[in-house]
Amino acid sequence: MVTVMQIRTVGTSALLIEVDDPLAWFAALDAERAAGRLDVTDIVPGARTVLLDGVASVTSLAATLRDRPPPAPTFVADDDLDIPVTFDGPDLGGVAAHVGLSTEAVVEALTSATFRVAFGGFAPGFAYLSGLPWSVPRLDSPRPRVPAGSVALAAEFAGIYPTASPGGWQLVGRTDTVLFDIDRTPPALLTPGRTVRFVAVA
Repeated sequence: MVTVMQIRTVGTSALLIEVDDPLAWFAALDAERAAGRLDVTDIVPGARTVLLDGVASVTSLAATLRDRPPPAPTFVADDDLDIPVTFDGPDLGGVAAHVGLSTEAVVEALTSATFRVAFGGFAPGFAYLSGLPWSVPRLDSPRPRVPAGSVALAAEFAGIYPTASPGGWQLVGRTDTVLFDIDRTPPALLTPGRTVRFVAVA
């Protein structure tokens, strides 16, 4: 079964492919690039797409991708990360009411879940974490300022605000973990494919 559903050119040297498992495609294509079998500069997964930038020949690569079989549906990173979280966010009670659980049960579910970085966006260091046990609505009205380190939920994703910024996600906790440091390699702590677990702290 071919899972590349749409291929679009972006400028003169990039391709945007719509796929059913962006993280699996990212892992497979990144491995090919590392092995020297794929001549691209950058590979960026999204919610439903993968962007390949710095493509030597967009016509040739598009033809290759259109007919290739899908990669393995799983992607396992070897750098699991535990993030300490204080679960005292102002929206924790609202999330509990929405999913029909106590706040304690919500915290238990969040700390029992294994999240995976699906893709980055919104701000440097911000990662969309898949693996949320439920779907949670965004706030009706975004906050003008969300503190850095806020652990938040929206739709099927969890995330952590790397810096203070406006935001409409439901805030359930906070962490002191530094998510983006320009002097670190790579600067973003949460990179695509990395698995993340929340650890409750008092």
